[in-house]
Amino acid sequence: MSASRTVPVSSATLALLLAMLLWSSSFIAMKVALEGFDPMVVVFGRMGISSAVFLALWRNFRHVRYRKGDWKRLGAMALCEPCLYFVFEAYALRYTSASQAGMIVSVMPLCVALAAWIVLGERLARRVWSGFVLAIIGVIWLSLGGTSSDNAPNPLLGNLLELCAMVSATGYVINAKKLSATYPPLFITAVQSLAGSAFFLPLLFLPTTQLPDAFPLLPTLSVVYLGTCISLGAYGLYNFGVSRLPAGQASAFINLIPVITLLMGRVLLGDQLTPQQYAASALVLVGVLLSQGRGATVPDKAAPDESAPNGTATQPGGKK
Repeated sequence: MSASRTVPVSSATLALLLAMLLWSSSFIAMKVALEGFDPMVVVFGRMGISSAVFLALWRNFRHVRYRKGDWKRLGAMALCEPCLYFVFEAYALRYTSASQAGMIVSVMPLCVALAAWIVLGERLARRVWSGFVLAIIGVIWLSLGGTSSDNAPNPLLGNLLELCAMVSATGYVINAKKLSATYPPLFITAVQSLAGSAFFLPLLFLPTTQLPDAFPLLPTLSVVYLGTCISLGAYGLYNFGVSRLPAGQASAFINLIPVITLLMGRVLLGDQLTPQQYAASALVLVGVLLSQGRGATVPDKAAPDESAPNGTATQPGGKK
């Protein structure tokens, strides 16, 4: 058994929790960055920064063995995220608030669970579905308990764009899960950054893109934060976690993003939470906890994992 498959599940859980913490902060950082720069400038900036770091570390990927034909799946993963995902999210945050965008993220676990069932053959236990339902109810409760904000000039359009971003993210998770059986998480993250830089560079020269003539401090620092802590840290941690857990189970952690985003909004932006929102946040946490742990997946004994050597069946968590 390879060393990469002996990592305790608790390490994957910790990695996913840290990824959710970083991703939650990205909504606030993106809002600040968009106050000073065009959306395409912000996205290319974060991709360019992370790509520069990975190019400096590229010698560490010499041991990675490319498998013939994987360019299709690698390309599909990168197209879904960061390419399409960041286009949708960058413009979504121009029209809706960071808190509302964070709430929309809660639909992603259900999208991933459905896609994992169709594409990966993962079957989730009833307890997991019950946790998803509780979390979704909690997120809806959060939305109903919120108040309108000047930061959301067109929330309907913004939330619709964020929903499109979640569909793109679902494609990313499914492809990343398949690729994680062959490639290390850091390599997958590097491919995302490099592909994103190549995709967004031509978009800088579109007539609709406003190139910056100044670099205000806070928006500039936000772009640097997005390119390092988020594009490197959050994605690296998530790719690590999803390589050790079933895709549907790992995606359940995303339900934490609305709660963490609201709490960060209170601490960093002075947003106020109502008693209903505190109760709804607790319900989301219960739903996520309910969906985790042993028995979260129903193994399909008849279907071997295509990525396992010689067709050997692989159980959730990578244990053969």
